Amino acid sequence: MDLLTSMQVFVRAVDKGSLSAAAEACGMSATMAGNHLRALETRLGTKLLHRTTRRHSLTAFGETYLARCQEILRLIADTDTQAQNQQAVPSGRLRVTAPVSFGSEALVPALADYLARHPQVRVELSLSDRTVDLVDEGFDVAVRIGTMPDSGLVARPLAPYRMMVCASPGYLQRRGTPRTPEDLAAHECLAFSPTAGTSWHLKGAEGERRVTVSGQLQINHGQALRVAALNGLGIVMQPAVLLEADVAAGRLVALFPGHELGSRPMQVVYLPDPRSLKLRSFVAFVVERFGT
Repeated sequence: MDLLTSMQVFVRAVDKGSLSAAAEACGMSATMAGNHLRALETRLGTKLLHRTTRRHSLTAFGETYLARCQEILRLIADTDTQAQNQQAVPSGRLRVTAPVSFGSEALVPALADYLARHPQVRVELSLSDRTVDLVDEGFDVAVRIGTMPDSGLVARPLAPYRMMVCASPGYLQRRGTPRTPEDLAAHECLAFSPTAGTSWHLKGAEGERRVTVSGQLQINHGQALRVAALNGLGIVMQPAVLLEADVAAGRLVALFPGHELGSRPMQVVYLPDPRSLKLRSFVAFVVERFGT
C-alpha cells in the first residue's frame, strides 16, 4: 500500500466521519479504503481509530498521528504548487558570470529591467575575467568574450565587443595627438598586461596593423586604467562600454576614428536545459539587449 495514499484515507476518514465517505472522496471503493487504514495501523503497530458499526473515534495515538499526517500532506501540496508555479513563470536562483568591465558597466545596469520583468528570479552575478567552468563551479550561464572553443555549451552570439583608444585632453596637449598607429611608439601607453611588451591591433584603410606599445605604467584592471587615463597618465585601449561616457562628456578624446580597434566576438553561453524558464528568460533578455 502507498503510504501517502493511506495517510490521505486516514485524514479523510476523520474529516468525513466515515470510511465510506473517505473512500468516495479519495476515488476508491470502501473495501480499498479499509485496506489502506488497516495497512497503516499494521505499519505503525497500533490502532488509530476505535471503530463500531455506527461511528469511529480517534485513539490517543491517532490524535497525535492525525496532526502529523495533516502537516505532511500540506507540505507535499505546497511543494507541488511551488513546482507548478516554477513551470509557469521564471523563478529561483540564477547564477551568472561575466567579464568585469562588461558586467559592471553594461550588464548590471540592464539587470534592473530584467529583474523588474521577472520578480521571482534571484540573480547571483560573479564578475571575473577568467574563463569560469559552468559545471564545476555551479553557474547557469556566462557572458564570454573571444572565440569560443568546442566545449559542448550552447552559445548565442551578441554584438561584437568594441574597443576604444583614448587619452585625456591634458595628456594630448602636453604630448601631442598621435595621427597614425605608428605614432604610439612615442607615447606613454597604459597597458592592461602586467608585462612591459604589449601589442595593440588596429585596422584602417591601409589594412590591419599590430603596433607594440609601452609605458611606465601597466595595470591589470580596466577601471583602474580608465582612471589613469583620466588623470593624464597616458593613452589607454579599453572596451567602449568603459570609455564612451567619458568621451561623450569630453573627459577623454577618442583617437584613430577611422580605424577598427580590435573588436572581439561576444556570446552568452550555457548548458542546454529546455525546462529552465529562468535560464531561457535570461538568455532571451541578454540577446535582446546586447544582440547584433
